[in-house]
Amino acid sequence: MTNVEAPDEAAPTAVANRMADPADHDSAASARPALLASAAAATAMLAACGGGGSDGDSGSFPVTVDFTTAGYANAAPATDADAARFLQQAQFSSTVEDIASVRSNGYVMWLATQFSRPLGPTGWDWLEARGYGVADSNSYYFNMYPAEFMLWNQLLSGPDAMRRRMALALSEFFVASMSSAEFTWRSHAYASWWDMLVRNAFGNFRQLLEDVTLHPAMGWFLNTKGNQKENNSGRVPDENYAREVMQLFTIGLVDLNLDGTPRLSNGQPVDSYTQSDVTNLARVFTGYDFDTSDGVRIPVDSYTIESRAFARKPMALNESRHSTLAATFLGTTIAANTPGRAALGTALDTLFNHPNVGPFFARQMIQRLVTSNPSPAYVAHVAAAFNNNGQGVRGDLKAVWAAILQHDEARGPQTLASNTFGKLREPMLRFIQWARTFGAQSAAGSWKIFELSNPANQLGQSPLRAPSVFNFFRPGYVPPNTSLTPSGATAPEFQLVNETTVGGYLNFMQDVIERGINCPNPAVPQAAWNNYQYDVKAGYARELALAADATALVRHLSLVLCAGQIAPNSANEQLMVNALNATAVTANSATDVKLRRVWAAVLMVMACPQYLIQK
Repeated sequence: MTNVEAPDEAAPTAVANRMADPADHDSAASARPALLASAAAATAMLAACGGGGSDGDSGSFPVTVDFTTAGYANAAPATDADAARFLQQAQFSSTVEDIASVRSNGYVMWLATQFSRPLGPTGWDWLEARGYGVADSNSYYFNMYPAEFMLWNQLLSGPDAMRRRMALALSEFFVASMSSAEFTWRSHAYASWWDMLVRNAFGNFRQLLEDVTLHPAMGWFLNTKGNQKENNSGRVPDENYAREVMQLFTIGLVDLNLDGTPRLSNGQPVDSYTQSDVTNLARVFTGYDFDTSDGVRIPVDSYTIESRAFARKPMALNESRHSTLAATFLGTTIAANTPGRAALGTALDTLFNHPNVGPFFARQMIQRLVTSNPSPAYVAHVAAAFNNNGQGVRGDLKAVWAAILQHDEARGPQTLASNTFGKLREPMLRFIQWARTFGAQSAAGSWKIFELSNPANQLGQSPLRAPSVFNFFRPGYVPPNTSLTPSGATAPEFQLVNETTVGGYLNFMQDVIERGINCPNPAVPQAAWNNYQYDVKAGYARELALAADATALVRHLSLVLCAGQIAPNSANEQLMVNALNATAVTANSATDVKLRRVWAAVLMVMACPQYLIQK
């Protein structure tokens, strides 16, 4: 690996020249250390600034290439559309500036820069700066809307876009929904939850699993908070987290091959765990509760509440409430009377080292970022990177993201022509992409956007608002009565689609594109249901400059929104151009006339099939 610091962007052509043809993932893994060293040596003049820094982050920082770069057929984008496609998988958007950065640096250099980029501002600090940590008559401690505002601020603006994109993907795997939170300082707890996902996004799965397990938000959501040992009156440990940590967060329901396909015995899938495993593992997750050891009580009206400090501390263990029974699960036994912390460590190590975790996690992350129905070979490649990052480390998330984004199915032109490749863009991702692509900002800095889960007139989806622990959709969902049904091809995001959600999305985006988000009294932090203003708005400066040329405008939007998937001179492009040209616009037209054309063009592109299906 290499660790360098340089002032500006450079084109790492040496890396491109060193890329070999794709090889079998097992043989590639054996050669990884040497190949990694070769790639690292080729980056000695890497420029550390830029590469996704269109949101204002600047300054030099050390850049380390510490992931496998060899064995991929496409080292650098051949076209702007290739760069845009990569960016839309790796982060939320592909601005003209970002496209130029990827074309200059290549995929490896861009990834290395993002992995090395310092953490951006935290959600917790944003809440504190906005005054939401004060216990006053606004009752922020009992409200969730400060967390909504914080999340939209984090997602719609600011630096560190790739890290935040991966954190959002992780939030749909490790689900702890805000929708059921009913405890004090809940917004701070979910700011801490979000910050934890962001912090771990480029870390190790084992640490992430532990941080998820002990987080107050998860403790509340899946009942480890206050979970107690068995007693003589018939009380038994709550099994909720024990079941879900296996079924949803680590190993899944059936044993898997490396490529994610079920392992069969006599032609039937093999269960990965039993009810006995659940019952025994549940004993490990007893004795934990919010850490209020600071003893601070804050007077509020006629009662007191705890300080917000617990909301970002791991849950505390009370040994007297922890089960002392032996626990046998997944082939591991924790002896009776093992201290709680040691028992937890053994349990999480057992889960982390289970052979299912790599393919189970890999497939779902490929689904979130690239394609709904990845090939077994694609899953196996990413699972192998999870199992060994090339340096003998298991669970390195940077290795996982790099393997997903560099793979030939993500980068190669052949999948663009396939009608079975790609994924439906999630509604919240479309909204985030709009904001980042067109530079939306909150004029007041308050980002007062509430939950957008209403399917009739909003997105039908909102971050950290999954309706259950099973996320917004199931990873194995196959749309019924469609061309996908006979083959069993999965398309999870289609579980959100119906007549209501389609109409709701279009109506919501039409208003947002034209006017922005109507926010209550943006000048104050509290909800304040008065003095509404369109505070969060996009600028469209680049688009206004193209407004007089309908064809140029549509092609620009095709590039930045859907990676050039609206083919030049295609029937779809011509339909849009003709619709725009129905109203004459010239270079001398008034700004409002140009804006109306821009708004119409953006909406048409964001409603077309080439946009909705991301390839």
